[in-house]
Amino acid sequence: MPVTLPTPKRVFNSLRLTLVLSIVVPLLVLSGGAIVWGLSAVESSLDDRLREDLELVARAASGPLSLAMSEGDTIVLDDALKSIFRIGRVFGASVYDAKGDLVASLGVADSSVNRSQSAVQAIETGELGGAFRRVDGKAVFSQFTPLIAEDGRIQGLLQITRKRSDFQEQLTATRFRAIAIWSALSLIVILVVVIGHYGSIGRHVSQLLADMAALGPGQWRIPHSPSGPREIRQIHQGLDAMAQRMASAEQEILTRVERERDLADRLQYQEKVAMIGRVAGGVAHELGAPLSVIEGRANILARSLAGDSQKRHLSDITYQVRRMTLIIEQLLDCFRHVPDARRPLDLGKALREVVVQVLSDRRKEDRQLAVYGLDQLAWILAEPTRLQLACLNVIRNACQAARSRVEVRLSKASGGWEVLVDDNGSGIEESLRQRIFEPFYSTRAAGEGTGLGLAVVGSVLKEHGGTIDVADSDMGGCRMRLFWPEFQSRSAGDAE
Repeated sequence: MPVTLPTPKRVFNSLRLTLVLSIVVPLLVLSGGAIVWGLSAVESSLDDRLREDLELVARAASGPLSLAMSEGDTIVLDDALKSIFRIGRVFGASVYDAKGDLVASLGVADSSVNRSQSAVQAIETGELGGAFRRVDGKAVFSQFTPLIAEDGRIQGLLQITRKRSDFQEQLTATRFRAIAIWSALSLIVILVVVIGHYGSIGRHVSQLLADMAALGPGQWRIPHSPSGPREIRQIHQGLDAMAQRMASAEQEILTRVERERDLADRLQYQEKVAMIGRVAGGVAHELGAPLSVIEGRANILARSLAGDSQKRHLSDITYQVRRMTLIIEQLLDCFRHVPDARRPLDLGKALREVVVQVLSDRRKEDRQLAVYGLDQLAWILAEPTRLQLACLNVIRNACQAARSRVEVRLSKASGGWEVLVDDNGSGIEESLRQRIFEPFYSTRAAGEGTGLGLAVVGSVLKEHGGTIDVADSDMGGCRMRLFWPEFQSRSAGDAE
């Protein structure tokens, strides 16, 4: 199941957008404010420059104009006004008498300046004055300069008017250039932030998110190595460590589940074996006595009857009774546990006795039985009857499964002794190699086996601390490997 990443509860859901909105935009706003403040300062400076220029022009022209007014020379007045137009871009120049009435003018002029507070103040106080006004619908700045006679009397007023748009055009051009530069700079900064974020952070974060989304049960591994800035690498390393812990925890859980399942299977098997053992014990007890009576009466009848046909039938009855008795004994042997009866034994000697017993069975006369290493002293701790029973069942099964040859080998193994029983039969399928040790399970046809022989072998090996394995034989059939733990606390003189 892929990991679902929680969505952070933030105003901005992208680091790139967060950088732009929280850092770049405030910087651009501050820079824009600085530009506006600078343009205001420039505008104020231009207004001051406008006043200063007009004031210098007015001071230069006030002398000749004052003299011309004192002498009443209109020609000089006109020439002085014309000279003012030649000095700079002047919108209008006018001369007024002490009452504020127009005397001479050039360009745009007011018929009277009595309504201008700056003009009235200049006539009354003799100080220079100026004000922004509208004349003929135009925004202008009027500079008022008193014309003082030789006796110190204010005899008139000089008004010089200049369009404010002359400076506004320059200011507008400056403002346009500033806005264009600011816009281009803003776009460049945003592009640098976006591209730089992707190159240095974004692509690494995207890869990390993809790796996180791919994590899930059985896939707790990040395929890519850490990359990007130190903080991203630290997050990657932390995520990788977390994934390793998750993988370890998952493996531990799976191990525990498998162990619990195995314990449950073993418990179920033990309960099944215990139940079968109880049933087998009861059946053996109930059938033992009747079978003994039947066998005894059959023997009595066989001695008293003279006909061969009757003796043959009684012989068959005796054989079947003994077969049933053997099955009961196998049932008891399968579930009998006698660890206290174990004692040091020579495994080689026990195997030699078992081989003699197998060879004496007339049903095995067509099988060749070869033995190797049975002359060794192989000390183990075992119960004699159970030991011989286990070895006998394995070798008998091999003889029954073999086509012509069975080999028995005894050899030293790490920590014990190993008995290998090979046959050249058809072998046992790998899927069935664990089930053949279950009680009542047999690979033979019905009526040819009880399924208890190998169950007895497994029970004996288990109670003696050994193991039994099934594999393919080099002869083409089946190989049974019996491992018996070595007993080393006895000397050779204690052999039985």
